[in-house]
Amino acid sequence: MICVSIAERDFNRCRETLLSCTLAELRIDKTDFNTDEIQKLFALPVDVIATCRPGTKSESQRESLLSAALSAGAAYVDIEVDAQKELFMKISDLAEVRKARLILSYHNNEHTPQITELKDICNRCFGMGADIAKIVCRAHSPSDCARLLSLYQQEKNLIAFSLGKKGAFTRIASLFLGAPFTYAASEPGKETADGQLDRDRLQKILDSIP
Repeated sequence: MICVSIAERDFNRCRETLLSCTLAELRIDKTDFNTDEIQKLFALPVDVIATCRPGTKSESQRESLLSAALSAGAAYVDIEVDAQKELFMKISDLAEVRKARLILSYHNNEHTPQITELKDICNRCFGMGADIAKIVCRAHSPSDCARLLSLYQQEKNLIAFSLGKKGAFTRIASLFLGAPFTYAASEPGKETADGQLDRDRLQKILDSIP
């Protein structure tokens, strides 16, 4: 399944894009929506992942916006595995109450760690109660990609792929190795991550595979 990652700043355009999806991720950190607008978007009849990465908003803002998304009906919430404990506890507890699935994610924009560290990160995610562990790392070589994808040999409920052009193929390979979904942009030029394909191109590739 393809999850469309959305970072539209215009409310109506964001709403239209969400309604065109079966599964979507709303990158709240890349928008300026208030809690009322977030609630309206997450109340739409679409399965949506609530994601608000650190860096553009304070911890209290992140908590408020993610809580609003969960209260309105977010199907998933994505929190960093190294998020502050207070934020993690409040959001994971609310996710359980609202019956939303918890994605604990690890991102490394510099390199791909060694396999022992990658396995430790997976174990940490599931040990903290993740329904899905998401591991995303920068690839500098084919061996980086292979190392990350090897996690599928022993992990379930995992989304693991590589960042960058050298790792773009892993976004497709992950689906065939067991990932429940992979991420795509709504259209060319609206990518939310390095190496991300747009959904039409990704779907054409998937359709061409026997």
